[in-house]
Amino acid sequence: MLKPKFKSDSLGNRKEFRAVLNSWFLKNGKDYPWRRTQEAYAILISEVMLQQTQIATVLGREFYTRFLETFPTIQSLAAADDERLLKAWEGLGYYRRVRMLRETARAVIAEHDGKFPMEIDLLMKLPASGDTRRML
Repeated sequence: MLKPKFKSDSLGNRKEFRAVLNSWFLKNGKDYPWRRTQEAYAILISEVMLQQTQIATVLGREFYTRFLETFPTIQSLAAADDERLLKAWEGLGYYRRVRMLRETARAVIAEHDGKFPMEIDLLMKLPASGDTRRML
């Protein structure tokens, strides 16, 4: 895959850089399920799954799809017991990640009426955000 071509002064021009990058992505970007949604919950699931796990594993063994079928909403994830939660994550390893996801779901429900906050400082305070090393 070729890197996007841009003039060196494009880096100083955000609008031009974004246009070049977007053009490249439209031609070369891969189609993943989490790129077809604006739903924060589904995107968060993909981001956490993809920590320490290759895309080929997450998609090829259908972990992403199965997890969202098992826990289709943030409410269903927040209410999950350990047995069901760990079974849905089985094969991905680093089980702390899924426990942190559940804690995030619970925090979003308790502190933000079930909707992901739009403010970066509030997002960074969620259990599965910020310094992600604590999830591993």
